[in-house]
Amino acid sequence: MKKFLTKERTVPRWIVLLIDLAITSWCFGFSYFIVKQFQFPNILRGHFIVYTGAYCTVSVLVFFFMRIHTGLIRYSNTQDMFRIFSAILISSLIYLVVLNVMITPVFNIQSLNIPAVLMINFFIAFSFLTMFRITVKGVYCYMKKVAAVHRKKVLIYGSDNNAILVKQALEACNNDSFIIAGFIGHDKNKVNSYIEQKRVYHIANLAALKQKLRVDKLVLMNTQLGVKDKKAVLERCLRLGLQVLTVPPADQWMSGKLKTNQIQDLKIEDLLQREPIVIDTCRISKELVGKRVLITGAAGSIGSEIARQVLNYDPEMVILCDQAESPLHEIQLEVEENFTKEQIRVFIADINNFNRMYYMFNHYRPEIIFHAAAYKHVPMMEMNPMEAVMTNVMGTKNIADLAVLFDAKKFVMVSTDKAVNPTNVMGATKRIAEVYIQSLNNYEEKVLELVNPEQKFYKKKTLNDNKTRFVTTRFGNVLGSSGSVIPRFRNQIQQGKAVTVTHPDITRYFMTIPEAVELVLEAGSVGEGGEIFVFDMGEPVKIIDLARNMIKLAGMEPDIDIPILVTGLRPGEKLYEELLNEDEKTCPTHHKKIKIAKVAPYPYTKITEDIAILGRITQNNNELDVVKKMKEIVPEFISKNSRFEDLDQSYESVKEEVTH
Repeated sequence: MKKFLTKERTVPRWIVLLIDLAITSWCFGFSYFIVKQFQFPNILRGHFIVYTGAYCTVSVLVFFFMRIHTGLIRYSNTQDMFRIFSAILISSLIYLVVLNVMITPVFNIQSLNIPAVLMINFFIAFSFLTMFRITVKGVYCYMKKVAAVHRKKVLIYGSDNNAILVKQALEACNNDSFIIAGFIGHDKNKVNSYIEQKRVYHIANLAALKQKLRVDKLVLMNTQLGVKDKKAVLERCLRLGLQVLTVPPADQWMSGKLKTNQIQDLKIEDLLQREPIVIDTCRISKELVGKRVLITGAAGSIGSEIARQVLNYDPEMVILCDQAESPLHEIQLEVEENFTKEQIRVFIADINNFNRMYYMFNHYRPEIIFHAAAYKHVPMMEMNPMEAVMTNVMGTKNIADLAVLFDAKKFVMVSTDKAVNPTNVMGATKRIAEVYIQSLNNYEEKVLELVNPEQKFYKKKTLNDNKTRFVTTRFGNVLGSSGSVIPRFRNQIQQGKAVTVTHPDITRYFMTIPEAVELVLEAGSVGEGGEIFVFDMGEPVKIIDLARNMIKLAGMEPDIDIPILVTGLRPGEKLYEELLNEDEKTCPTHHKKIKIAKVAPYPYTKITEDIAILGRITQNNNELDVVKKMKEIVPEFISKNSRFEDLDQSYESVKEEVTH
């Protein structure tokens, strides 16, 4: 029986039809006996066989054409009962017609009281056919319950139509890993009522239910709750050690049925989710519609999402630029499936290659530029400072200079909170890039010089004629980006390995990729030039708490099933990220989640000379000299947990000698 239930085998439909026919025949005969007052001699001398045979023939034809036998009995519902009711009624009416037109004239017989027989038969047949299905369904549920001792018990959140749909879908999707213990929610009017034989409980009793019913999981439809209520429910489940499963909305079920692979564990992104961001799509549309848009770093987490969102605003062209071949190919295939290929151009190149970038600008003439190309991993850049400078500083300068040369309308740079009071090479390079971008708006000089000595390239452009507005956006970590902490934790948990945290007190700001890009587009549309837009990142999250929650979401206990191992801060890493330094203040904007950082302007000539010197030092492959020059350009750059800390000590010693 257990094997039969787990494989969900079904009885052939013709057997169900024969059983229905047997029940119908017996019910008609019993009704006939009642009307004839069980006078067996008279019944047997009469035309009992003719009446019964004719009725059975009519019934089996009606049942067959109405497909009463095709439904799975174990899933019978009120609609199936109504179909049985209709089938018996139609059979009775057709039988009366057949009796008067064919049976009576042919056999020359007169019924004593056939309408009475049909009336009694109607109620008896309907009752027995219904009882047959209820009995089979009850036996099936009981046997399934007996066979499900090893399975997990789940509660379904809610008691509305969505919750009922989830319950029916879970029962129909042949999933043998859990059974449904009931419904749970906040609606006090429905508490202790029953929906499809399952009791409704109040969410306040969740802890008691976990002990009483031995519930292991809670199933939630993604769209059932607002962000605030959803977070409260999820945190309650985490405290109790309940695993949360999510299912997509019903309109996303494949072929109208929920598939097993659509039942997923809750993701940490759902727990960190905030209220949806409302952006001015009309303003963004005016900025992008019909424009030629360049996205550097288009294969990365941020760049690819910028591409997806920008294409929704019907630009004339989107140029996807990146040096990573395979990821660039993947985003190309994705966007070409959803948008017209004529809008999309793919340009594989390194932003360090000035001539290649010049060709791209000259060929496509971009009007709006989203600059997301950068090296971002702190420990790796701490070990490779020259590459960080070449891409994050020199590459940014290449794109910015060409934007001016080709009269791009707007340049939006994606920066990071690590550029604030940087403690590592990566943050310092991004801060230098910010400074240069700002200088192109806050200039005093008259001429922008673009020089590439190796290719003997030299051009000048009068900055007074500059039509390009430069905007910087600064935010923290994004959830789920490649190589970030969440994918790493998830991989460690799936493999049963210890989750590694660098420090028990380390915190980070987090934002989802889509909402970060929405704010980038919003800030880019309102920027007048020279601003550094700072996003509201919410409250900082302790990484060790993040690790614990991810382990709990996977249905395991931290430090019991999965250990948490503190490994120590990595090179260049600091405990707390900042969005502003001590000297910076903010001004509000039209959007409550976007503010403008007030920063001291840098002269264009000075920062240009510093970057030129930094570039020449980089060519000498002397890491210490490179980082030393970066510290001169960004005085607040103080290395932490890094081999470059000695440079700060040397600088302080020289400073003291000069003072004395």
